[in-house]
Amino acid sequence: MIYTSDDIRVGVYVCHCGKNIAGKVDVKKVAKEVAKNPLVAISRDYFFMCSKMGQELIRKDIKSGKINRVVVAACSPKLHEGLFRRVVAEAGLNPGYMEQVNLREQVSWSTENPEEATNKAIRYVLAGVHKVAAAEPIYESEAEVVNEAAVIGGGIAGITAALDLANKGIKVHLLEKNPTLGGKMALFDRVFPTGDCSLCILTPLMAEVLDHPLIEVHTMSEVVEASGSIGNFTLKVRKKPRYVDPEKCISCATCERVCPVETINEWQMGLGRRKAAYIPFPQAAPRAYVIDPESCLYIKSGKCGECARRCPVEAINLNENPEEFELRVGAVVIATGIDEYNASNLKNYGYGKYADVITQLQLESLINVNGPTSGHLKRPSDGKIPRSVVFIQCAGSRDVNNNPYCSNVCCMISLKHAEIIRSEYPDTKVYICYIDMRTPKKGFEELYSRVREEGVMFIRGKPGEVRREGDHLAVEVFDQTLSRKLEIKADLVVLAAGVSPSEGTKTIREVFNIPKDPYGFLQELHAKLKPVQTSVPGIFICGAAQGPKDIPDSVAQAKAAASEAATILMKGKIKISGEKAFVDEELCIGCMACKDQCPFNAIVEENGKAKILPAACAGCGICQAVCPVGAISRKVYTEDQIFNQIEGLLGGVLSG
Repeated sequence: MIYTSDDIRVGVYVCHCGKNIAGKVDVKKVAKEVAKNPLVAISRDYFFMCSKMGQELIRKDIKSGKINRVVVAACSPKLHEGLFRRVVAEAGLNPGYMEQVNLREQVSWSTENPEEATNKAIRYVLAGVHKVAAAEPIYESEAEVVNEAAVIGGGIAGITAALDLANKGIKVHLLEKNPTLGGKMALFDRVFPTGDCSLCILTPLMAEVLDHPLIEVHTMSEVVEASGSIGNFTLKVRKKPRYVDPEKCISCATCERVCPVETINEWQMGLGRRKAAYIPFPQAAPRAYVIDPESCLYIKSGKCGECARRCPVEAINLNENPEEFELRVGAVVIATGIDEYNASNLKNYGYGKYADVITQLQLESLINVNGPTSGHLKRPSDGKIPRSVVFIQCAGSRDVNNNPYCSNVCCMISLKHAEIIRSEYPDTKVYICYIDMRTPKKGFEELYSRVREEGVMFIRGKPGEVRREGDHLAVEVFDQTLSRKLEIKADLVVLAAGVSPSEGTKTIREVFNIPKDPYGFLQELHAKLKPVQTSVPGIFICGAAQGPKDIPDSVAQAKAAASEAATILMKGKIKISGEKAFVDEELCIGCMACKDQCPFNAIVEENGKAKILPAACAGCGICQAVCPVGAISRKVYTEDQIFNQIEGLLGGVLSG
């Protein structure tokens, strides 16, 4: 296709981006060289094109009639493409006639030599000029929005998001795979840095969720399939049997008393025992019993059934089956939390080998009034009060052989536990072996200073080994401050094992096709500007599902996710960009290779042909690439545009 300067008048705007681009690329030279191209009517450089003044340059040039195409050479389109398309549209030009070229990540940040970077930038901008010359107009469409939301995960982040949405008048379905709300926070005795009672904060929120007229709580429930798109998702939910009707259950504990089976109590981190009929903890919400199918004699073999016979309100049905149901929602907030890192991988510390080597969550259970020792610190091996406790920081975190990242909360949890032990057991010596103490937030450094003053001994060094010596554990560590090896006799060793993505997080990212970061947490769309959005429009993330964080950060992010979701739901309609893929039905042979490869479930079969659902399409181009007959294209990446872009990059002449 041949274009002339009479048909196409391109305005080029090269951004300095402070020193991000101009520190490596000679932006004035780029603008000057690009201006020589016959398709270019105006070529300018400016310090910050995304600023109000930068935007105004584009508006004025369009309104003057001097240009009818725009190329902005700046940072990643992921960051500001939407902004520049709006600027172009406001000036009266179709947004399809705007192209953004990435000179920051793809040139300045990735090219060492300034001269090479400048020449590369010129080529990239010319490629953009040639590509936009073949651009076609794009048009937005609208779609109705289902004014309901799903929040997946019933921990503090999920509870906060659900309440925020419901308080805005939006119907919320709160899904939790466990028999109770509360998440990890429900396992804590106290929270740092203030030492508040964890459940005193959490319990009223759980009660508020259960009582809220716009929140429907689905416990024992997991999303197993998802389809649709922003504004109209269909979720298939699998609900596991509880075997106890929570509406009828009066928590009288009759079923628990008559149950003959005892098993490990996972809510007490494996340190206590429970019956097959149990309530997770006294403040559970809903406060109703549940039957463990893995332990129940009747469910396993048809024997017993005493609990059902003795229940005074006939709330127990041991023949209950799993069920599936569907939800239609306009937006989804994912708050699937974290798990404690599997300390069994830390063989050198003897976890799983020595009963008195435990993790932070197990220590939490021992000092928790709901725990196996009713809040009294006792050694698991013999039930005695430990006279010497050693905390090992970064046990599995900041370690290339385990989790290479900092788990964010471990230092503060150890400080919290150290203060509790020193306060309640003043004769017990407490040691904290650390690489660095990380205490950067409000009230954190104050807790650190307070704990030091209370006599906790800090040893800068990471222990290499823990071994049993008689009635004690021997902890070997090289003290970097003293420059010598120490051996500490301990009655109890506590591993700050850090955190990992939860199993629920791993499952849900596959259900919704959400990318993960290098460590398995859910990947946000932009770390700074869009920290709760994902690459799937209408799906938002918050709390520790997005990365290790404490309770205040989880709450803040949950509120942000709820706000983003509400912005969509309260509009009633959503605008759908015109930059989606489309199918030429005359060329389509109905092989559906595109449907098989689409990561967003945006393609369906209709009348033997592929059909793209615009609201679900992310415009990734995979379908375009796999189509064997070239039946799929995308308005801003048509075949003409791609070949023009290549020719512009190579310095060639546009050809038909």
